[in-house]
Amino acid sequence: MDLATTFCLADTRGSKRMLRHLPSVFQRKFKVALFFLLLLAVLIHMVLDLAFSSGHGSCGCSPQIMDPMGLPPPNSILAVQNKMNLRNLQDFSGSNGSLEKGSHLLEDMLYPDGTNKQGHSFKHQEAKAKTEQAGRSKLAALFDHPLYKIPTPKITEKDKLFVTNPKIKFTLKSSESDDWISSSKADTVLLIRQMSPDTYPSWLRFHIGINRYELYSRHDPNRRVLLEDLAVHKIVRSVQKTGGTQLKVIMTFLNKGQALFKPMKQTRDQETSEDFFYFSDFERHNAEIAAFHLDRILDFRRIPPVSGRRVNITKEIRDITTDRKLLKTFFISPAGNVCFFGKCSYYCSTEHALCGKPDLLEGSMAALLPDEELAKRRSWRSPWRRSYSRSKKAEWELNQNYCTQVRQTPPYNRNSRLLSLIDMTVLDFLMGNMDRHHYETFEKFGNETFLLHLDNGRGFGRHSHDEMSILAPLQQCCIIKKTTYLRLQLLATEPYRLSDVMRESLATDRLSPILFEPHLKALDRRLQKVLDMVERCMKKGHDQEVLLEDQEGQQDVTSEK
Repeated sequence: MDLATTFCLADTRGSKRMLRHLPSVFQRKFKVALFFLLLLAVLIHMVLDLAFSSGHGSCGCSPQIMDPMGLPPPNSILAVQNKMNLRNLQDFSGSNGSLEKGSHLLEDMLYPDGTNKQGHSFKHQEAKAKTEQAGRSKLAALFDHPLYKIPTPKITEKDKLFVTNPKIKFTLKSSESDDWISSSKADTVLLIRQMSPDTYPSWLRFHIGINRYELYSRHDPNRRVLLEDLAVHKIVRSVQKTGGTQLKVIMTFLNKGQALFKPMKQTRDQETSEDFFYFSDFERHNAEIAAFHLDRILDFRRIPPVSGRRVNITKEIRDITTDRKLLKTFFISPAGNVCFFGKCSYYCSTEHALCGKPDLLEGSMAALLPDEELAKRRSWRSPWRRSYSRSKKAEWELNQNYCTQVRQTPPYNRNSRLLSLIDMTVLDFLMGNMDRHHYETFEKFGNETFLLHLDNGRGFGRHSHDEMSILAPLQQCCIIKKTTYLRLQLLATEPYRLSDVMRESLATDRLSPILFEPHLKALDRRLQKVLDMVERCMKKGHDQEVLLEDQEGQQDVTSEK
């Protein structure tokens, strides 16, 4: 073989080897090129973001329309919020049939002439996005909803519990005899005589604000001040409250205000045993706090303000009490903690003593209502009261037509009393409170007034169980206030989810978290059960026979369905 032939063969073999390696070379170069392209795209994206942020601000707003706080001008916020309210108002669509029916009811309420009802249907997700874009909390959005802006009737002088005039005189509804005056009444009269209305302490402002329709107004600025006073104001006197089944302490503040202290008896995550009877259950301090917030979210406003507080039981109870019986129950535990147990029917013993760490004990502080010498209250036995027996059942538990005879008995045959009682039933069911044996009203207002939702300590005991018997008044009577139903509908939608607004509201309390998370989830589940029950009622009859206007509630409710 000559030299030329040898070179030719070598060249041929080299070509074949190059052809074999050619695909892998192209693959490596392609991967490198792709990597550089992706890197270039990322760099371009980062440069554009930086340029956009420096030119328009973090919120994407023009610098010319931003205020020093970084917010759009008021007109812009108002315009966005008005649009959002209108959209939220007309969107109650959902998988549940009662939600769909609620949307039509709400439209009819707001647009009775049939106008402006087209072209405003939006999904809940969009309503939620609008709320978040406006920087609003769910709770703030809820209280800004038109359903929470329905005005109360015009309040006249006779509709006020107390009346003040420019001469700073006070009209008191008191007993005929002034031979004996309680200390709280004397303090109230003294303050009224010595102070002008603009300098009244928060508790006195609360008392003066009570009227025929509400304990306090929706946006009363004094409410926050009163809650703060309950949580921090100096305590100068403590005595055990007489009566009742469990220990409660009445505390007097330096500004002459008073509050009812219910001490902590169990932790948040302790669930009431299913073997406990409702009448022997613990009274929970956090249930009192949560009940106040839930009552306000439902727009009832029938529970006096309640705040959580950590009390030094040595300095703020033992050392300042004038109650000798209470004082005798104090002792130091083997762990070195200060304990006491008081005198009462249940859980007042050494075995159930309340102990501080070493002397700090948390509890609920509920603002007391005006002294009964100033504003008498009437106690009413609930028609759906339980038997409070281990073996017997009440009549309403055995007779499904029980509501018929209730509606023939004053005051449930006329006015809004039965509807107000069903409001209270809904509140109790959401809390799981089976202990509503009585309720109260202010005597001055007669039968035309709201019901006081007092003593809620046995709520929020079992999150894993929904006690349907609490809803017996709603199930048997099949009526509910239209506005109550619409608010329940609203609280079942994502932008205003009941568990979310409750969680947000409770977070403002000094003892937060107030409720164990499963209790919050139970609120949503129970709310849906209330709506389902109303839906079943509406399937049995016409909507107008089940959903009554508040004004209609003051008329005869005994008409047969």
